[in-house]
Amino acid sequence: MMQKTQDIRMDAYNYPLPDERIAKFPLPKRDMSKLLFYNGGTITERNFNELPDLLPDDALLVFNNTRVIQARLHFRKETGALIEVFCLEPFFPHDYLLSFQTTGECRWLCLVGNLKKWKEGALSRTLEIDGVPVTLNAVRGAAHGNSHEIIFTWDNPRITFAALLDAIGELPIPPYLNRKTEESDKETYQTVYSKIEGSVAAPTAGLHFTPEVFNALKSNGVPCLELTLHVGAGTFKPVKSETIEGHEMHTEFISVERSLIERLARTEKRVIAVGTTSVRTLESLYYIGLTLEHRPDALPEELPVEQWQPYLQVASVSTSKALENILRWLDKRGSERLVTATRIIIAPGYEFHVVKGMVTNFHQPQSTLLLLVSAFVNGNWREIYDYALEHDFRFLSYGDSSLLLP
Repeated sequence: MMQKTQDIRMDAYNYPLPDERIAKFPLPKRDMSKLLFYNGGTITERNFNELPDLLPDDALLVFNNTRVIQARLHFRKETGALIEVFCLEPFFPHDYLLSFQTTGECRWLCLVGNLKKWKEGALSRTLEIDGVPVTLNAVRGAAHGNSHEIIFTWDNPRITFAALLDAIGELPIPPYLNRKTEESDKETYQTVYSKIEGSVAAPTAGLHFTPEVFNALKSNGVPCLELTLHVGAGTFKPVKSETIEGHEMHTEFISVERSLIERLARTEKRVIAVGTTSVRTLESLYYIGLTLEHRPDALPEELPVEQWQPYLQVASVSTSKALENILRWLDKRGSERLVTATRIIIAPGYEFHVVKGMVTNFHQPQSTLLLLVSAFVNGNWREIYDYALEHDFRFLSYGDSSLLLP
C-alpha cells in the first residue's frame, strides 16, 4: 500500500550537513557558482553560466520577482533594553503596496525579540531622511499566535513607511548563516530582477542569475516570465513533528498577472520554475482553478490554497482547463491580476500539474523544501544530495544550485 503523504516521517529526510558546507557569503560573481544538472536520472556537474544551453529547446522560465524588505527594526527602551521588531506582513492596510505607501500610520504583524522587556508603552526612534526629521513610534497590539499586531505611527506626512524601512530597517538574512547582516547583503541577498517589495527572505535560486545569463537566455529564445510570492519567515520554520502531518505550513501571498496565466494555459512549452516559491505559486494556480471548476463564482477570500488540499481533492480537470477557469473568473471582475494566498505543501505523493523543470538551491535537512524536491525527482533526492556533498557543492541560500529535469 502506498504511504499516505501526511504519514511521511521526517527522519527519512535527514542528511549530514557540516557547518563548513553552508555558504556564509556568495561568490564574487553570481553566475560562476556550480550547477548540478539532473537530467532524467543522470547527474553531472556544470557551471551556472551554462544554464541557457542546458535548458530544453522548448523551455519557458518563470521567476519570482519579489524583493526582500529591510524588515528588522531595532528600538531601545529608556531602560536600555534592546527590542527587535521583525515585520512579517501588513495587517492594515492588508495590501503590501498600500501599506508601504502609507504616510502617518500602518499596522503590521510582527515577531518581537526581547518581548518580556516590552510589556507596555510606545517605543520611539528619531531619525532623518533626506535631511527631514521624523520620529517613528511602535505600540504593541493584540497577539496572533507567535506574532503581535504592531501599530506604527510617525510624525511627518511626507515620509512613507517604505522610506522608514529603507532608512532604519535591517535586511533579515537567514538565521543559519550565524552572522550579522553586512552592508554587502543589501545587494547580494536580492535577485537582479527583484521588483515587488514584500519578502523577508530571498527566493534564493534566483540569486545566481546575472544580466549576462539573461542575455544568453534571450539569444536562445527562452521566454522569461514573472510572478510574485512574498516569502514569509515561516520558510525557515523547522519541522519539529515526527511526521509531516504535524507541521503547520505558513501562509504566503501571491500575485499573478492575467497575461502569465493566459500564457501558461495556452503554451506547449516546458515550464521551468526558478525556485521553490515559483513552484508553489504555479502549482497553487491549478488548485485555485479546480476550486473555480466547482464554484465559478467563489469570492476572493474563498480561493486561498490550503495545506492538504492537493491530497484531499481529486484533480478532476486538465491544467489548461483549471487555468482557463481563473481567466474567466478574472474577466468577470474586470481584473488583470490574481491576488490571493497559499499554504500548499508539496511532498512525495504530490502530482505536478504545471511545473516540468526546476532551478533550486540545496535545502536544509528535514525541511519542507527537501520534501518538495523529493516529490519532483520521484524520491531520488538522496542521490542528488550525496553527489553534491561528495563534489564540494556549497549549500543553502548563498550556496550552489541545481537544474532538475526528471
